[in-house]
Amino acid sequence: MADAPVASTAADGRPHKVAVLALDGAYPFELGVPSRVLGAADGRYEVVLCSVDGGAVETNAGFSVVPQHGPDALASADTVIVTPVETARLTRKLPTAVSSALATVRPGTRIASICSGGFILAAAGLLDGRVATTHWESAEQFRAWYPHIRLDEDVLFVDEGDVLTSAGAASGVDLCLHLIRADHGSHLANQAARRCVVAPFREGGQSQYIKRPIPDDSSSSTSVTRQWVLAQLGEKLTIKEMARHAHMSDRTFVRHFQAETGMPPGRWLIRQRLARARDLLESTDQTVEQISLQIGFATAASLRQHLRAELGVSPLAYRRAFRTAGLSTKTVSASA
Repeated sequence: MADAPVASTAADGRPHKVAVLALDGAYPFELGVPSRVLGAADGRYEVVLCSVDGGAVETNAGFSVVPQHGPDALASADTVIVTPVETARLTRKLPTAVSSALATVRPGTRIASICSGGFILAAAGLLDGRVATTHWESAEQFRAWYPHIRLDEDVLFVDEGDVLTSAGAASGVDLCLHLIRADHGSHLANQAARRCVVAPFREGGQSQYIKRPIPDDSSSSTSVTRQWVLAQLGEKLTIKEMARHAHMSDRTFVRHFQAETGMPPGRWLIRQRLARARDLLESTDQTVEQISLQIGFATAASLRQHLRAELGVSPLAYRRAFRTAGLSTKTVSASA
């Protein structure tokens, strides 16, 4: 996690410019994710699509796209996002045109990748000495090609400050929401998520995929109980109480819950409480003690312990890092 929010506007007050690099073999969904998600952030970002030569890009969906920009967009960007391509088109060494285009990126520019775009960053030497992720199905190939890079294929995204990598498809949405959150705080990120009708927050360390299949019988879903829990995070909630609400035995409830969320109920509950705590730390002046009681932790020490275990920082350090962005977002939203 970065020590402080990344500058979200240029010195002249213009929107933060994001250049999305499209390469032959691109996936159309991921090409559109940055524009759709970052474009929902109240005009804070200018998102442009570019190619290495300004020409058309062949997608893997049977059609081509014609970006309006060439590599000049990379040279003037504040953030560059490299989108994925079919793995069959990947090469251990970058094609000259791609290498030349990436060489125009200014030092200090934030660079991110979605899915197999991480291979592009690795080949360019941008992930050396860092932790990175990519789609779990490509992990074996990634390690074989780049054994010097610490790969974690069990997470949705990795934030190394100026370089970020994410897993497949929908994790690109999580990555873009994370960028908004880092730049402007949770209020604007949640607002953008609502506009896009997606989950406002999935922790980067969440597992990429659920190992057990989701039950076919909709009557066995724990979703209604999860919504019930979210409505009363401040209460003392036990697995037995949650199971009773779901009309299941404790054992059946835990089994279905983990199949649907990828984690045990207790761990999920802690993450929801921490997500609420982060929002309150960013957007209110409440003390750590007040927040702890409001979200269901027995003591402030408990909140400190869980937040440090999850993010490696104390509540006050987290507030210092994100408070300025959160306040400026709140002011803008209130006057909109």
